[in-house]
Amino acid sequence: MHGVGDVRFFDRLARLYDLVMPAADPVGLSDAFDLANVPVRRVLDVAGGSGRASLAIANRPDVERSIVVDVSAGMLDRAFDRGLAAIRGDARELPVGSDAVDAAMIVDALHHVPDRDAALAEMYRAIRPGGVAVIREFDPSHPLGRLLAVGESVLGMGSTFVARDELLAALKASGFDPVLLEEGFVYTAVGRVPTDVDDTDA
Repeated sequence: MHGVGDVRFFDRLARLYDLVMPAADPVGLSDAFDLANVPVRRVLDVAGGSGRASLAIANRPDVERSIVVDVSAGMLDRAFDRGLAAIRGDARELPVGSDAVDAAMIVDALHHVPDRDAALAEMYRAIRPGGVAVIREFDPSHPLGRLLAVGESVLGMGSTFVARDELLAALKASGFDPVLLEEGFVYTAVGRVPTDVDDTDA
C-alpha cells in the first residue's frame, strides 16, 4: 500500500480533495489512449482516488468501463458517491487478471506509490498486448515540481517524484515501448504494450 502517512492524509482530505484539485485533463488522456493499437474499452484508474481521471474519460465513446483502484477508503467513498466503479487495492498488486484491461492510468499519483517499479510491472501484466499505460506526473526537475516536492515533504508525505527521462527508462525496463506525449511541470508518459498482431478490431 501507499506509505501509511499518505493513506491517512488522503483519508482525512477525501471530503475536500475535489474542491482543491482541478479536474483531470480529458484531452491529454484521450490523446494518450489514441496511441493504443486496440480499442480502449476497459480501463484501470490506478491510485485513482476520488475518480478524477475516470470522470475525465467518461465521454470517450470507446470506453465501456473504468475502475478506480486505490488504497484509501475515504477517497474510494468519494468515487462511489460519484457513481464510479471502484475497488480497494494496491498499485503493486492490482486486483485484476493478466491481460484484463486495454489501458491503465496513474494521474498525478505515481509519486505516492512506494515501489514504482512494482507498480509498472503490475500495469504491464494487467494490460493486454496493444494497450497502453498512461502516466501523468509532476517533474521534480521543473521549478514548480521542486516546490511541490518540498511542500509535500513539509506535510509529512512520503512522496517520491520521478523526472520524465527516468520514468521513460523505467517504462522501457518494464517491457513497455515508452513515448513522451507532453512535457513541462506536468508531463505525460505513455507506455505501449508491444504486440505482434494488429488486433485493432478485436
